[in-house]
Amino acid sequence: MQTPYGTYPDPSAAQAAGSAGDGDYLVMVVLVFAIIAFTILFLFMLVRAFWLIARPHEALILSGQQYTSADGKRLGYRVVQQGNSAFRVPVLERVDRMDMRLLPIDLVVQNAYSNGNIPLQIHAIANVKIHSNPVIIRNAIERFLGRNVREIEAVAKQTLEGAVREVVATLTPEQVNEDRLLFAQKLMETADDDLMKLGLHLDTLKIQHVADNTGYLDSIGRPQIAGALRDAENAENQANQEITLAQSMATQQAEMAKTEAEKALLTKRNDLRRIVGELEGNAASVEREAEVAAKTARAVAERDLQAMRATLEEKRLHADVVIPAEAQRAAAAIMAIAEAAPTAENGAATVEVLRLMTEAWKAMGPQAKELYVIQHIEAILAPVIEPLTKVTVDEIHVLDQGDGSGLSSYVKSYPQMVASVLRALAETTGVDVPAVLAGDASRPGKVGV
Repeated sequence: MQTPYGTYPDPSAAQAAGSAGDGDYLVMVVLVFAIIAFTILFLFMLVRAFWLIARPHEALILSGQQYTSADGKRLGYRVVQQGNSAFRVPVLERVDRMDMRLLPIDLVVQNAYSNGNIPLQIHAIANVKIHSNPVIIRNAIERFLGRNVREIEAVAKQTLEGAVREVVATLTPEQVNEDRLLFAQKLMETADDDLMKLGLHLDTLKIQHVADNTGYLDSIGRPQIAGALRDAENAENQANQEITLAQSMATQQAEMAKTEAEKALLTKRNDLRRIVGELEGNAASVEREAEVAAKTARAVAERDLQAMRATLEEKRLHADVVIPAEAQRAAAAIMAIAEAAPTAENGAATVEVLRLMTEAWKAMGPQAKELYVIQHIEAILAPVIEPLTKVTVDEIHVLDQGDGSGLSSYVKSYPQMVASVLRALAETTGVDVPAVLAGDASRPGKVGV
């Protein structure tokens, strides 16, 4: 920026340069984080791709380098089996998988000659698998690695057939047929060595069937069957004899028991007849005594009943006649007393009231009449005022001369009506009510109130 005093940097340019620098820094930071994240992801995928885990039913064989086994032997491979894991070196190592599951083998051996040159047919079921011993499994790796399961089954079947023929040659047909457990045990001992050389293991072996085409085994069983049939017939005959003897003895005992039972029954019947006769006699005697006692008791009861009836009749008459009559007489006396009491009391009270009123009138003198009229003025004026209450005035027309005298005359008519009623009362009773109310004492015979 040019100025008269010199050249100075432009602030806006410096701010723009600072903003550009901050933007480049942020881009570099994001780029570094992206490279780090990509590197971590790549390493994880690399480890994931080359980290091997053996499943429980398989063995992993890693080859490509020289390895030292646990027993110090140098091998060109290493074995990872049954849940263990290992890291495969990329490019330098190769991985092969070997299935260690059971291989069922249906073993049928024809014309296996036994001791005595008797040909036998043997049917057995065997279960074979790759040996899990880390030393013996090397034999299986060397012989079966890369081969399918059918080939392993074929080799194991042929090995077992040879072992069967070898064991059968040492046993008689009777031993093979009768003691199959011993036969299977010897077969497993013989086949185990051969299978271990192959890296295989014989889990189970069961003999299903032993037969021969010559009928030797059937002929061996015939004497035993005949002896068993003979023994069964003898046992049956002996049992029949014992049953016949038991039946005869039971029949004899039953007859004897029947005879004894009949004797006992006859004795019991006689005893029953005797007891029934005694009971009937006792019952008849008791019945007669009961009849006599019943008649006697009936007579006594009848006498007592008649006495009770007489007593009851007497009490009934007393209750129906005597008691009501006495109650009525007493009630009449009480009613008479009750009726006479109010009359007597009322008469006495009336006499006393009249006496008191007479004394009061005497004490009041000539003013008693005026006092009586004033006390009963409502009752005296009621008949006089009642006709006036029935007078109804619908309309009134007032004629005024212009000085208001018409309205005042109409208003004065009400006191005049009352005065006329009081004058009529004075003329009738002789009591001048206005004079009494005004307290005019100048009139003779009047007392101011």
